[in-house]
Amino acid sequence: MEKPNNKKTLRDWTKYYKFVLYVVIAILVALAGQNLFIRMDLTSNSLYSLSKASKESVSTLKEPLTINVFFSKNLPAPYNNIERYLHDLLEEYAVHANKYLSYRFFDVSAKEGDISEKAEENRKKAQDYGIYPVNVQTIEQDEAKVQRAYMGIVFIHGDIIERIPAVSSTEGLEYNITTTIKKMNNKISALLNLQDKIRVILVQSSSLDTVAPLVGLEGLSALKSQVAEVVREQNGKNYDQLEFVYLDPTTQELNESELGKYRRFGLQWPQFEQDDGTIIPPGTGILALGMEIGEKSLETRLLSSGLSLTGQGLQEKFEIVDISTVSSFIEENVDNLINIHEEIGYLSTHGTLSLAPSLPPQFQMMQPQTDSLTNLNTLLSKQYTVNQIDLTQDGISEDIDTLVIAGPKETFSDWELFQIDQFLMKGKSLALFIETFNEMQPQQQQMYQMQQQAMYIPINSGLDKLLDHYGINVTKSYVMDESCYVSRDQQMGEMPIYFAPIIKNENINHRLDFLSNLKELIMIKISPLTANEERLEENNLQSHRLFSSSSQSWEMAGQINLQPFMIRPPMNEEEKYSRPLAYLIEGEFPSYFADKPIPEKPEPETDEEPTEDTTEEASKPEAEQVEKKSENQESHIQGPQDTIKKGRPGRIFVIGTVDILRDNILDGQGQSPNAMFLLNTIDYLNDQEEIATMRSKNQRFNPLKDTKALTRTIVKILNIVGLAAAVILLGIYVWVRRKAKRKSIQAMFAAKAEDRSSP
Repeated sequence: MEKPNNKKTLRDWTKYYKFVLYVVIAILVALAGQNLFIRMDLTSNSLYSLSKASKESVSTLKEPLTINVFFSKNLPAPYNNIERYLHDLLEEYAVHANKYLSYRFFDVSAKEGDISEKAEENRKKAQDYGIYPVNVQTIEQDEAKVQRAYMGIVFIHGDIIERIPAVSSTEGLEYNITTTIKKMNNKISALLNLQDKIRVILVQSSSLDTVAPLVGLEGLSALKSQVAEVVREQNGKNYDQLEFVYLDPTTQELNESELGKYRRFGLQWPQFEQDDGTIIPPGTGILALGMEIGEKSLETRLLSSGLSLTGQGLQEKFEIVDISTVSSFIEENVDNLINIHEEIGYLSTHGTLSLAPSLPPQFQMMQPQTDSLTNLNTLLSKQYTVNQIDLTQDGISEDIDTLVIAGPKETFSDWELFQIDQFLMKGKSLALFIETFNEMQPQQQQMYQMQQQAMYIPINSGLDKLLDHYGINVTKSYVMDESCYVSRDQQMGEMPIYFAPIIKNENINHRLDFLSNLKELIMIKISPLTANEERLEENNLQSHRLFSSSSQSWEMAGQINLQPFMIRPPMNEEEKYSRPLAYLIEGEFPSYFADKPIPEKPEPETDEEPTEDTTEEASKPEAEQVEKKSENQESHIQGPQDTIKKGRPGRIFVIGTVDILRDNILDGQGQSPNAMFLLNTIDYLNDQEEIATMRSKNQRFNPLKDTKALTRTIVKILNIVGLAAAVILLGIYVWVRRKAKRKSIQAMFAAKAEDRSSP
């Protein structure tokens, strides 16, 4: 009888042991992977990894944050990748949130056809949060169709709810999520720290009850209780920081400070007689809603009017706005009243461009407002509270960290320059968009004369002497560049616009993180800058050239003519070289007024004619006039003000153009490289460099490098005949190798045959 082979049996069991061990290891790795989040992002801009700013935002959460994602299934490309990308992004947010963030995806289908009961429940939940379906285009069987789909995100943090109604792209998605989380964090802190409650004021004149039936106005009696209920609901979302106030100007004695801001929403009527002979006396009435806290207030009308056809012809009919509009007004404007955004200042005087159109909305389509910066205001308001600064009346608030000055045309007084200088000395930042020429268009009757062209008058605002003292100069000329925007027209053909230089990738300073992902910019009517390196070094200031023109650029000075067909590049190649176009200066700036007396504030100008009293006062002796003047101005005397001679670390951004801020250049969505550059620069000046870097990392515009004509021709030839030639050469090489191998084999067998035949 044979003995069992123990070694063979042990070897057979070893296979099973190894298999079980591998399974256990795989399970342990899977369990560890649920808690240990490790990803490798090999993209150049780390597109699929959270930025440092995002990690810091969620790591500071102190209360649970819930994110509900309502997304329809089976969406066509490119929308089908958004849900997967969003899932990975939220998973990484949750890892860095210290268990304070949770998210959930809801399968939502639009109400079309047969949908499941669960999907119907999710659809209703989405609409309760204010998420509604949007239209997406699909291609089925070579036909373009429109599909209704939900693609919204809801953020629930404590009592506060925010939403992103539609996510149609992954571009900027991380930026939107992170800024929403930061906004909610700031809002909670601001609400909890309020000293007084936000007053929601309903101004309703009871006198309106008399004329309401005559103009078809219904719902006045229930309005007070409805608004009070809306305030109660909003209080649940705002930590009980709202207070409802009801004012009736008809029965209550109200002072002008309380009522004045609402008078523009008033109605008035003359005395008239009704059909039954009743006399309605003349009167007035107000129906409006306001919100205020401290000195800040916002108001809106509650009546809408229109013409209605009646038995007596067309008559004006009034109606109260929907109560949902009231709720939206309160919800949207709490943020504006409590200053959850950081503040930046915008100089609104001295001929700078306006942030809002000067014409009413109904006339804006007929006459576009090229001098308004509506798009810039919209983009900045998403992250900052933009305060307009009037230097002729007031100073610059301490709450403002950055002052934007966009194209001033009027001269600054020494007192106003002193305010700007001392603002910088406090460690603040300046963003200066300098316009060197004032473009004067010919009069209407001269526009059709070929000899009449726009005149360009140099602007001397006074900012030049400040900048020169700090170590930077703006040259009064325009940069022309052969690397420029080219206008293409079917009739005129290609026309290079030399005063619109295109800034190529190699001329952008990528050593600064907030510029690292920008590959190309376009400027217009821009003046070159010069840095005084000796002065900068003397003052221990650090300068960064942000970008420059190409080596084929030149300057136009003196007689300016920007008609494209009249501009020709100079024949002398020595005039063409790269010129700095934007600078960023950092450090402890020396004050321009360090060795100068503090300027006096100019007296406000008045157009009033002299009266008898002023004439009599002027005839008095000078000593009496001085004494009288001192008595009148005693209440306006300010305490001693010392000049800050050496500032704390601050920043100045200077660029020699303002046209890049205009609405016809800057896109309202903030997706273009120019918009990214401007927003990133403002963020950097406000110590928000990480936000700037996060915003621009999705900038995927990667233009091809310029190549010479010979290089392009060679590449084309290689693309056309190169592959075929390579295949042919490879075939010849293989044929030659096989032929050589065949000959060597034949020679080897021939040698063996000779050996056998030899005796």
